[in-house]
Amino acid sequence: MNQPIPSKIKLHKQSQLLELHFGDEQFLLPAEFLRVQSPSAEVKGHGPGQEVLQFGKKDVAINQLERAGNYALKLVFSDGHGTGIYTWSYLYELGKNHEQLWNDYLRKLHDAGKSREIDTSVVKFIH
Repeated sequence: MNQPIPSKIKLHKQSQLLELHFGDEQFLLPAEFLRVQSPSAEVKGHGPGQEVLQFGKKDVAINQLERAGNYALKLVFSDGHGTGIYTWSYLYELGKNHEQLWNDYLRKLHDAGKSREIDTSVVKFIH
């Protein structure tokens, strides 16, 4: 099987959607989705069962988009995360499975009692 290679890549800054075209297929992937699905060791861990659930990323943005050779993109997010290298095949997989991966993520958040929202609670100390 040939590795899918995008024919078009466009970052929509206003909506924070990454538009990818692979032949006749088009995917619009939100920045938050890409951030929580980062292929980095920080998110995926170094092996099965070592994944780290990402939360509080609802308003994350893609600050920078760079090509990594002829095989991938490097995305730098507004929360400082920028170590994931998104290969063409991984981006294609994210596009093809977007709905299921997103629903799985939302279920994991719910099960862990976490939120997509940034935790802005303030701890008050009483003297």
